[in-house]
Amino acid sequence: MAKTPALQVVAASSVPHQVHSFDSGTSNFGEAAAESIGGYPARIFKTLVVELSTGTLAVCVIPVPEKLSLKRAAKALGAPKAAMADTAKAQRSSGYVPGGISPLGQKKKLATVIDVSAKEHETIYVSAGRRGLELEISAEDLALLADATFSRLTLDSHS
Repeated sequence: MAKTPALQVVAASSVPHQVHSFDSGTSNFGEAAAESIGGYPARIFKTLVVELSTGTLAVCVIPVPEKLSLKRAAKALGAPKAAMADTAKAQRSSGYVPGGISPLGQKKKLATVIDVSAKEHETIYVSAGRRGLELEISAEDLALLADATFSRLTLDSHS
């Protein structure tokens, strides 16, 4: 299997990781990954591209079962406001197709924030750059490789 840019970044770093593949024939990639890999859904993280009110794009990495708080994302990224980025813009900037966007190896390096809940797990799963391909890595190693920070990014459960 050809290595994606995300897998090339990890391989070059020599940080411990594992690659898992699953049948991605669904629109609910995160749920399919959790079922296939046997991972706890809160350990499977999705990569969301947001557009800040400053006009720049940024990346938020949150657990699949959760919803992104745009207010918290904007605050974590130092902008007044944030909105979900247009799918085409996200694809052009990252070089990955939606459902396969990885926080690593993007065409254009964007500011990246990982939800602080990632630190609760020994390892988490993020897209390895292709639908049906997941990278298992520690949150700290992911943050190091993505030059990311940690912040609370999700909506409160009672919201």
